[in-house]
Amino acid sequence: MKRSRNLMALSMRTGMMLGQANMVIAMRMMGMAGAWNVTPAENKRMVDEKTAAAVESGAAMMKAAMMGKDAVAVANAGLTPIARRTGANAKRLVKRGPKVGT
Repeated sequence: MKRSRNLMALSMRTGMMLGQANMVIAMRMMGMAGAWNVTPAENKRMVDEKTAAAVESGAAMMKAAMMGKDAVAVANAGLTPIARRTGANAKRLVKRGPKVGT
């Protein structure tokens, strides 16, 4: 029972991260088109953070696996750094809002 709850929680966290990632992509694309308020450094930030997130995620998964954690725990460990970034990006970009009347 606990394993199925853990798997469901992982599925929910993954779905939330994917939804936030979709929002971030949409806002950044609108920013490139001049329809969303983004900073001039947003494009560089977008590229740089992917590498850092991938490295941190891989290291977290390797650590969990080497500690003998089960597959769900390993996946959760890898999801955490990515989900943290997508959540923070979504929150930050939503606050900037669309360009209105320009």
